[in-house]
Amino acid sequence: MKETALFAVVLLLAAWFVWNLWSVVQLVKELRERFWTRPVWWLRCLSLSLFTGTAVWLFGAFSGGLDVQESCRLTHHQRYDPAYRSAHAEEFQRLFPLRNKCNASYDLVPPWVNPTVVACSVIAVLCTAVLAWLGLSRAVTVKRKALRS
Repeated sequence: MKETALFAVVLLLAAWFVWNLWSVVQLVKELRERFWTRPVWWLRCLSLSLFTGTAVWLFGAFSGGLDVQESCRLTHHQRYDPAYRSAHAEEFQRLFPLRNKCNASYDLVPPWVNPTVVACSVIAVLCTAVLAWLGLSRAVTVKRKALRS
């Protein structure tokens, strides 16, 4: 049962990835042709921003690997400070902003991760607002046409 669920999730994520690759091509093509006034363009933009934000967040969340001490010492050649990590344990367990420090001066999470997640979130909110506005204006237009008939 767990294998089936895992396969379904992986298949869904792969399909979402393919959809977003196709969306990038379509967004660029449709931007030149002024199709950005259509809801599908904004839906593609929303999907792309959510996918990118999720991927970047996951990259940042797992940037330290499974063994942070080993990652600090062997991969990043930084001193691992267990006293600092234990004093700031709740900081490293938060969902946002992501932090995973070896010591007081070195963070395993790249500095571009948190701003990218924020930018993707803002773009997603804007796309959702535009989609709602386009849907509402279309509904009002249909209602006016029905009242005129």
